Amino acid sequence: MGKGDKKTKRGKINIGSHGKLRPKRKKFNVRPMPTEDAQKKET
Repeated sequence: MGKGDKKTKRGKINIGSHGKLRPKRKKFNVRPMPTEDAQKKET
């Protein structure tokens, strides 16, 4: 286990791959636009 292991975070950093242990960073946190029904419920 270590730099050559594809299943560890350190190995993925060394290889340059992504996966469950090292997911890709999302550039923007996208939220769905509120619908008209949701706006009516709030008021």
